Amino acid sequence: MVFPIATLLPMIVPKLMDVIGKVIPDPEAKAKAEQEIMKMTQDGQFKEVEQQLSVILAEAKSSDPWTSRARPSFLYLMYLVIISTFAGGIVGIWHPEEVTTAAQNIANLLAAIPETLWWMFGTGYLGYTGARSFDKMKMNK
Repeated sequence: MVFPIATLLPMIVPKLMDVIGKVIPDPEAKAKAEQEIMKMTQDGQFKEVEQQLSVILAEAKSSDPWTSRARPSFLYLMYLVIISTFAGGIVGIWHPEEVTTAAQNIANLLAAIPETLWWMFGTGYLGYTGARSFDKMKMNK
């Protein structure tokens, strides 16, 4: 993943403004230089947002069903798991032994997955969602 320069701009611009204040003594020239830097910063951020939106639109318009339907498919899978859980609870009213056996089998299958794999999945998932949330918060400011 390429680290976009626009994420560094909020840290760089104030320092650049301080340097301009020390280097340019004329107040009018200083104001003009600061205004130009702010314009360049905004242009860069708008270009980054435009690139991100173009990627999202390209994914949505893709003829590959997996690319255009990956997120909804994952949600549908999670809905199915949740509904199955409730269905299993209802079936457990009449067949408690079978439901208990099924739950134990699922627990055994999940316990067979190595702990390092769980950590890797959790780190990747939380890292991805955290980065997306951070980007969205930054875009809304």
